[in-house]
Amino acid sequence: MPETPSSPSPLIHCLLVDDDPDIRELLTGFLRPFGMVLDTVADGAALRQRLPAGGVDVLLLDLMLPGEDGLSLCQWLRPRWPRLPVIMLTAQGDMHSRVLGLELGADDYLPKPFEPRELVARIRAVLRGGPGPAVPPVRHRIGGWTFDRVQRRLQSPEGVVTPLSAAEYRLLVAFIDHPGQALSRERLLELSRAPGVDANERSIDLAVSRLRAKFGGTDGLSGPIRTLRGMGYVFQPLEGSR
Repeated sequence: MPETPSSPSPLIHCLLVDDDPDIRELLTGFLRPFGMVLDTVADGAALRQRLPAGGVDVLLLDLMLPGEDGLSLCQWLRPRWPRLPVIMLTAQGDMHSRVLGLELGADDYLPKPFEPRELVARIRAVLRGGPGPAVPPVRHRIGGWTFDRVQRRLQSPEGVVTPLSAAEYRLLVAFIDHPGQALSRERLLELSRAPGVDANERSIDLAVSRLRAKFGGTDGLSGPIRTLRGMGYVFQPLEGSR
């Protein structure tokens, strides 16, 4: 008796939001042999029109988009489509945006440039509902101070809220993520430099000085950011930090 052919696996419908036409074309052809159909749009406005039509199993969302960026779009769509898996495509080394993306509801991230086979594996993983990457806490206590990673602001023990510049924010995140470690100026540049932004070691010193002022004018021997002569800096969380 001849074997009954097995039913083909259902196609996985992916939606890619990316303004690079080469990437859209490349992935459309690459994913097809893996049983994945790729629909593509170039920006947030097109995404807002496309999602209500349904039929999307997983969303591939580029962070850097013209107009509305991927973080804003992720924040917009998550309450509306809470079960839709989202994989955020981010610039290589842009750890801060990855963390924010996860905090805003992305299920996974993949830094560019990426190997397409890895994307296939990530898509299958989020559809299986496996555990995603660890997400750091949104708020950190630094002694009596509170740092909010999403709002990008620092609150004093008296309740005074101080906004942080982009450079100050990235530097403070780098310190918080590496507590007690001696960090050279070169290493801090690697951890905190935004993609496409020129910076040097002197800019680290200036950002440290501004951060210390926002922590109440502490010097290099007290407060959370200590100077290591000839080495760089170390973040020593104050008593009561978490």
